[in-house]
Amino acid sequence: MSLNTPTLTDVAAHAGVSLATASRALNGSARKVNPELQERVLASARTLGYSANVQAQAVARGTSNVVALVVGDIADPYFASISSGVVRVADERGLVVTITATGPYAGPESTAREEAALDALRGQRPRAVVLAGSRVVGTDTRPGDGGRVAAIGSGAPGLRTVDVDNRGGAAALATELLALGYRDVAVLAGPEELVTVRDRVDGFRSVLPSARVVHAEFTREGGHRAMTALLAAGERPDCVFAVSDVMAIGAMAALRETGIVPGEGIGVAGFDDIPLVADVTPALTSVALPLADIGARALELALADDPSPAEPVPAEVRLRASTPRR
Repeated sequence: MSLNTPTLTDVAAHAGVSLATASRALNGSARKVNPELQERVLASARTLGYSANVQAQAVARGTSNVVALVVGDIADPYFASISSGVVRVADERGLVVTITATGPYAGPESTAREEAALDALRGQRPRAVVLAGSRVVGTDTRPGDGGRVAAIGSGAPGLRTVDVDNRGGAAALATELLALGYRDVAVLAGPEELVTVRDRVDGFRSVLPSARVVHAEFTREGGHRAMTALLAAGERPDCVFAVSDVMAIGAMAALRETGIVPGEGIGVAGFDDIPLVADVTPALTSVALPLADIGARALELALADDPSPAEPVPAEVRLRASTPRR
């Protein structure tokens, strides 16, 4: 056996069949191969250590058994939960998931990174693409060739979309906080050009229009920075609503650093209900989204031949110790 990487030609010669027969036996074809010949080709491939060129197969077929997931910050539990749902559906269908992370949102650079990722994916001919990053207000995302594209969240014109009721969930949270006795509330928001941020802020302020807004990065550090800035300005609200749980966790850390006990001194609420928020101290009030199910639904939507319009994914307020009754 040659020390060089074996080729399909080597497999065909070893099995004593034509190149076309070897290709059909290994790569699948509408033209069936005699079972005896197919087993001979497969045995030769095993003996030679032949591995099919998946990218070449994808080009030949126009698609592949790979689905692509494009996320923002892979370290963010929000994206990890969505990814688990995508992987679950892919496993059920015998597909492989590749994950591309564009990094925490950083303005136009992030949009450029997502476009570059989609350009790279076109050459891989994925069966489907799921876009899980937050959309930017007023921008379009170009679908990738050779695969179907589904986006999570609103603001993705022209794409199959799993719409999340961010606005309604934030409004419901504001209503619950009012019922608990909170009147002076501040919003710790991510970049205002993100559709998710806009929808959550607008929904919350539809119920509490007096809520002031502080913008920072859509990260734990951003939540810490926004809370620190609010306190440094002499503001002492009854409660802060961070538009994501990771921002809320950063805000809680900033409160502790200044001697304020979260929940006791200032109430804190988040959004997404990522798994760890029930375990922080105090347990964090949040707006729950079925993140794994959202990921699963997005891949199913991307793979569907004739997708039906779906209702927005509902959000549910979960009150915990971080927002006690006043």
